Amino acid sequence: MQAGLRQRMSWLHTWCGLVCGWLLCMIFLAGSISVFRAPISRWMTAEPALPPAATVADPAAALARALDAAVALLEAQGTGARFWRIELPEQPGQALRAVWRTPAGITHEAALDPRNGAVLPQPWGRKTEGGRHFMTLHYTLHAGATGFWLVGWLTVGMLVALLSGVMVHKRIFKDFFTFRPGRGQRAWLDGHNASAVLTLPFQLMIAYTGLAIFYVSYMPLPLHALYGEQGMARWQAELADAAGADRAQVLPAAPALAADRPVHRQLDALVQAAQRELGSPARMVMVERPGQPGARISVYARPDPEAAIRDLSSPAGRAVFDGASGAYIAVHRAAGRQPADAAHEVMERLHVASFGGWTVRWLYFVLGLAGALMMASGVVLFMLKRRNRGESEFGAATPAFYRVAESLNVAAIAGACVACIAYFHANRLIPAAQPGRDAWEIQAFFAVWLASLLHACLRPPQRAWVEQFACAALLCLALPLSNALSTGQHLLGYARQGDWQPALVEATVVGFGGLFAALAWRLRGGAWAPPRAGRSVATPPGHRWRVLGRVVCAVAGGYALAASAAAVLARLLADTGLTRPALGVVAASLLAFLFYAVAALWVFAARRAWCWLLLALAVLAPLAWLMAPA
Repeated sequence: MQAGLRQRMSWLHTWCGLVCGWLLCMIFLAGSISVFRAPISRWMTAEPALPPAATVADPAAALARALDAAVALLEAQGTGARFWRIELPEQPGQALRAVWRTPAGITHEAALDPRNGAVLPQPWGRKTEGGRHFMTLHYTLHAGATGFWLVGWLTVGMLVALLSGVMVHKRIFKDFFTFRPGRGQRAWLDGHNASAVLTLPFQLMIAYTGLAIFYVSYMPLPLHALYGEQGMARWQAELADAAGADRAQVLPAAPALAADRPVHRQLDALVQAAQRELGSPARMVMVERPGQPGARISVYARPDPEAAIRDLSSPAGRAVFDGASGAYIAVHRAAGRQPADAAHEVMERLHVASFGGWTVRWLYFVLGLAGALMMASGVVLFMLKRRNRGESEFGAATPAFYRVAESLNVAAIAGACVACIAYFHANRLIPAAQPGRDAWEIQAFFAVWLASLLHACLRPPQRAWVEQFACAALLCLALPLSNALSTGQHLLGYARQGDWQPALVEATVVGFGGLFAALAWRLRGGAWAPPRAGRSVATPPGHRWRVLGRVVCAVAGGYALAASAAAVLARLLADTGLTRPALGVVAASLLAFLFYAVAALWVFAARRAWCWLLLALAVLAPLAWLMAPA
């Protein structure tokens, strides 16, 4: 690392962006796609269309029959179920879904005709994760707790790369208006700068809210400092009380029910009563511990579409009934209700684009792809610079590292596109009756992504780029054919039925097929040359170990410092009376992510910063431990 601040930040920006960028390209691509998770799931389930329930003479009576049939089906599955869930149709022509979980933890589901409650042939449509796959990939890489924490650290790395990039660029706004088209390094640099400046506020917001959604999981120390290791329930209760969510309320009178029938067999009466109280149609009925002591029945209302577009905090209503008597336990009305954890609610809606309707979703999609382009151009630019002049970062192993980096670039960018479209084809090619087909689809996605990496390692880099973009184009353009042959559905059929969501999914995929074809055509004439040997600069003895030490200090020491500082801040806010303890946990935990990013930058910004960081940690960590409750 060089001596000057800008040189140090440039080194940090380069290497943090490279190491984090390989996975962040896929994380951002998956996040961008996931804003359309509902239309994607609708396309992938491929449910046959039913005549809408509104065509029957009495829709209310039809709903009652369907609910009774669903309960009869669920009762026939045996006793001791953990829960029953009945999902009412969201769109005309959709089936009613009955879901139950056995005592062994196995979840099953069945589809019923909402007009008369008849059980539909199974499987009805295709069992799939649909758009939820991209959401899970975005948050955890489908790797459980390990993936969850990895994505969190990569997100902090993204914040560090963004902030160090701002510090590096003297003419950040001038760079936005500069673009020199061509195939050279300057064109890539201009594209990287323009996409970064254009989307910088969006990228900062997405990175921060992605961490803040899980602030208690990523930064649990402030909660433990005020409420102890087992204080989650008490904190949530106090948070709800602070928000006024649990104010004493006069509950409505219990709905009129037949005394000779169990309450769970009279769901229609409960649904009708809940709809009157909540002022919104029901979307789901949940029966917890059906037929067992302590059973509860919850009716969830649909969110107000206008409020969901207008407000950043728009909770849906819910009515809770006692499973034995049918009396109201609680009524949570959406109108005028502030969620207990308003910070989490706002951060989540900002991150997942659940406000503003389709306009905001398209805006998030475009800006998310621009962010992925920023990261992709950054990792490509790294290798373009090294082709012109290598820097011998790893001594004799530098050429091997450059070759691996080229392969990872191809797999992280072109391979990610191939894997995403292959997931759609897997949905159509795996038989609908195949057990565990939803898991097979996800396995196909990762198998194709791994195959793209192997292909990139075996082929010359320039040919690998062309071949993988050409493959992505072919798969995109062939998706309508795959859909028509496997399900009989197609773009014109969707349009004739007025089913525009799956129609737009298929049309968008075809449009990207044309884009990938153009990319492959553009790249076909390029010639790849191995990186030129640069001037070998002798590094001082132990230089790489010192760099590694700073990295460990920034990652581990920065986290420990941020968590300890947040714990002390939460205790100080509570003890000085500036906030309630529950709100102090929220405020300190949300600030902890900024502490973490600044601490990581600080470690690399000054020569002895890591010493001061360790000293601060030596003071704050014992202080946080002493201030924790016994």
